[in-house]
Amino acid sequence: MPTPTITSLALLTPGNFADDDPYTGLEETLQLFEYGERLGFDGGWIRQRHLEHGVGSAAVFLAAAGQRTERIELGTAVIPIGYENPFRLAEDLALADVLSRGRLQIGFSTGMPHAELLGDLVHDGDWRGFDLSYGRIARVLDHLRGNYLGGPDTVIHSPGNVQRPRLQPHNPALVQRIWYGGGSLRSVRWAGERGLSLLSGNIVTGEGTDDFATAQLNLLAEYRRTLPAGTVSRVALGRVIVPFDSADAAGRARYRAYAASRHERTLAPQGPKRTLFAPDLVGTAEQILEQLAADPVLAQVSELRLELPYEFHREEYEQILHDVRHLIAPELGWRPASLAAQEAAVR
Repeated sequence: MPTPTITSLALLTPGNFADDDPYTGLEETLQLFEYGERLGFDGGWIRQRHLEHGVGSAAVFLAAAGQRTERIELGTAVIPIGYENPFRLAEDLALADVLSRGRLQIGFSTGMPHAELLGDLVHDGDWRGFDLSYGRIARVLDHLRGNYLGGPDTVIHSPGNVQRPRLQPHNPALVQRIWYGGGSLRSVRWAGERGLSLLSGNIVTGEGTDDFATAQLNLLAEYRRTLPAGTVSRVALGRVIVPFDSADAAGRARYRAYAASRHERTLAPQGPKRTLFAPDLVGTAEQILEQLAADPVLAQVSELRLELPYEFHREEYEQILHDVRHLIAPELGWRPASLAAQEAAVR
């Protein structure tokens, strides 16, 4: 089996906050992005969640994160497209990208979780007949490409300005930084055919197999098979990795209990869609490295996203990031961006 070699390391956080004090949790999440950048992480990603104690607008959050960081990529993992107006979302993302000086990485998924509660609040008309799937994502991409609206003679007038209308601000490079969170063969095929980059995490659909690694390897193979020739795309693999080398006894017990509470779901396909879950990697750095070395999927990619658990505290997140950065990632061949640049200059 090939040895995993990671060249890009990112964190993915759920952005927790307390019901009666959302500011503190959101501020601590912004501080986590700052901390990750100081450690040398290459990217910081935020989940977009609705009706939960989490970030409901990734674009708004990442606009703030862009003002608190200077270097790391800023990603959304993922935006469920069913909630969104394609043009207005494209405007928000384009603005956040400009404010971050071109660091946004935009991840999408289809559908609309909690649809029965939110469908009538988000959409006018019978939303059950709307395309809340791939076509809606394609509309966002079309807007980000910045094509002019109307005919060649169509202009709009604003104070002191006459211009041809298109999405503003327009950054032609943004549409090249679109990802899809694919967990099924159909979804990765759609992403690959359109040259989108691929996010693949610890949840996939079991199609023809009950084995998680086999299913995920099949997804990567299908995605790469369908990419147009010459397409430059990226694949980022997500894993829940919780080293406890520098944690205290209480922290170690909490981490073990967390993994144990989620272990049963990894034993067999879940639900009518046959959802497969990867086990969480919890233990010492040495134990985790043994598991990662045996992960056949990790050996197929060069980008690793550290998926942080839900409902942990900031101090615990920082301890996890610290141990991964110092004890695990270097053993996988990863080097902080600043160190890699210094080493390249010497060579």
